[in-house]
Amino acid sequence: MAILQDKNVLVTGVLTESSIAFHIARIAQEQGANVVLSSFGRALSITTRIAARLPKPAPVIELDVTNSEHLSNLSSVLKEHFPHLDGIVHSIGFAPEAALGGNFLNTEWADVATAVHVSTFSYKSLAMACKPLIQKERGASIVGLTFDATVAWPKYDWMGVAKAGLESANRYLARDLGSENIRCNLIAAGPIKTMAAKSIPGFEQFEDVWNSRAPLSWDVSDPIPAAQGAVALLSDFFPKTTGEIIHVDGGVHAIGG
Repeated sequence: MAILQDKNVLVTGVLTESSIAFHIARIAQEQGANVVLSSFGRALSITTRIAARLPKPAPVIELDVTNSEHLSNLSSVLKEHFPHLDGIVHSIGFAPEAALGGNFLNTEWADVATAVHVSTFSYKSLAMACKPLIQKERGASIVGLTFDATVAWPKYDWMGVAKAGLESANRYLARDLGSENIRCNLIAAGPIKTMAAKSIPGFEQFEDVWNSRAPLSWDVSDPIPAAQGAVALLSDFFPKTTGEIIHVDGGVHAIGG
């Protein structure tokens, strides 16, 4: 039987066919899941168009994770598609241009606040907005995406700080939601040429690091390994794993400089 058979999953962050989120949604459907996507603003029509390329139709709902009204209405909107929720994929991250590219010492708080709100605090916000649809007897899995925040990467600046916050938030969320039978884990993916990556000045430096240090070969144009890791965490094959960061990075995190 497929590993997500009859599970209901919300996938955020599908913007292009090259995104990790798109392939999570695709593989989840192939593994038996019912999937709803979310997007907002000008990206909503793009996500709707990309959704048509999935193996099966997937509704697209409007959700801006910084909009309190969207969050308060989320469970009722999802209930139009699902009687309950089994999985949530947080594939959301954004930092203004001034917070990236080697400008760390000069970034203003307003730009830092935006990066932290969208990329870090939204993980908790999304979980709590979805919580009314989670049944304790069934349990649920929340999976987020990070980029190893234990070191300072070139040009990544305040997005790196936001990801460090996300990794910490994952542990606290795991602590506080475990009694509800909700698991919270992250995939730390290696660099992938996605829309988000294009907004990072000097992204090619990451490619050079992975080409020289990854014990396993790494292809920056291949989002599928990270997506497969996320789908595995959504499944029942990790019933007692929470607060964890699973590295899908070719092994770079384990190798010294």
